[in-house]
Amino acid sequence: MRIPIIAGNWKMHKTIDEAVQFVREIKDKVQGTDVEVVICAPFTLLLPLKEAAAGTNIKLGAQNMHWENQGAFTGEISPLMLKDIGIDYCIIGHSERRQYFGETDETVNKKIHSALNHGIKPIFCVGETLEERESGKTEEIVKNQIQKGLVNVTDEDVTKIVIAYEPVWAIGTGRTATPEQANEVIYQIRETIKELYGEGIYTEIRIQYGGSVKGSNAEEIMNQEDIDGALVGGASLLPDEFVQIVNF
Repeated sequence: MRIPIIAGNWKMHKTIDEAVQFVREIKDKVQGTDVEVVICAPFTLLLPLKEAAAGTNIKLGAQNMHWENQGAFTGEISPLMLKDIGIDYCIIGHSERRQYFGETDETVNKKIHSALNHGIKPIFCVGETLEERESGKTEEIVKNQIQKGLVNVTDEDVTKIVIAYEPVWAIGTGRTATPEQANEVIYQIRETIKELYGEGIYTEIRIQYGGSVKGSNAEEIMNQEDIDGALVGGASLLPDEFVQIVNF
């Protein structure tokens, strides 16, 4: 049985006071849910959020990390630093990291291995651009990202990964894939995992949808057969909206 996972991606938003207040507002409203609740916040917020979320069911994730444990990598954060404050998850390969900061399938693969080696669960993002979708290349692009991102990831480790399908054209645009379109691609992702890892594993992998998910469409999205959760952007900044999505 795959446990649904709703992860908020705060991107570059919120001060410490705002973040702590957010947790205070939602913690009682998401307690007792069957859904795994995760907040992926900027680095400066992670430790204050960890303290604010102590004793709740809210888990924390980073939005990026370097694959090396330490070194001359100015401006980067290592997996050891994240592990040191008890971070559970890390978003890896988000389209904004790929588009603006030079993330490649190869660096994604390095980060996935590093996260797994340190007990941090990757939220591994894949997705196509509007041009790629309109050219009929969605399946090819996403399959290629999955294959390259998971190079040398073992059968045991792959089940610790959450895959997030985020069509680039639906992120922050207000546009969203229909639940059926999202489920179709996520089914194809599951089939790719089946090809790579076999029958016994592909049913265990949790696959989220991300792309303008909000309270008003969360239930319809989550009711799709192959969708196990959501990676939520803008709507995760609003306490009531995020709670509505968690309690779909």
